[in-house]
Amino acid sequence: MAIRYQLIERAPAEVWGVLADPYRYADWVVGTAETAPREGDWPELGSSLSYTIPLGPRVAEGYTVVRRFDPPQHLELEARSGLGSARIAFDIRPWGENTLVIVDEHPLTGLGGRLHNFLLDAVIQLRHRGMLSRLARVVEETYPRTPPGGNAASAARSSASGEAGHD
Repeated sequence: MAIRYQLIERAPAEVWGVLADPYRYADWVVGTAETAPREGDWPELGSSLSYTIPLGPRVAEGYTVVRRFDPPQHLELEARSGLGSARIAFDIRPWGENTLVIVDEHPLTGLGGRLHNFLLDAVIQLRHRGMLSRLARVVEETYPRTPPGGNAASAARSSASGEAGHD
């Protein structure tokens, strides 16, 4: 089991806003591209989206199904590809005015499920590090914070024009 966490400097509803957008999935999930709704209304229970996975000159296809939907606290997914499936659970917790996102992934079927060990967990940890960093960036860029004495419109303009600095 690979568990990793990330503090995102936005409210849980804003994190959920990105998680709930099927067209933003490839923006934060490492290794995926070209996402599209597949069945249902993402991310409601049982809904799914499809995506491509670029593998050098080849492209694999996969899809993800929502297995648990409890906004804005919990989202559990089953990601399926030609290599098997995995359970990916997101726990979204308020942390002051920010959000603590905890992701827990476990291979279910296929090669990952059969060969699951601490080395595979280490690889998943590396992938999660990238995924959670990307999720934080996407959320923070999508929902700019209002600067003291400013308003949301000027914050959005500053962010879009590159005036706002990031440490």
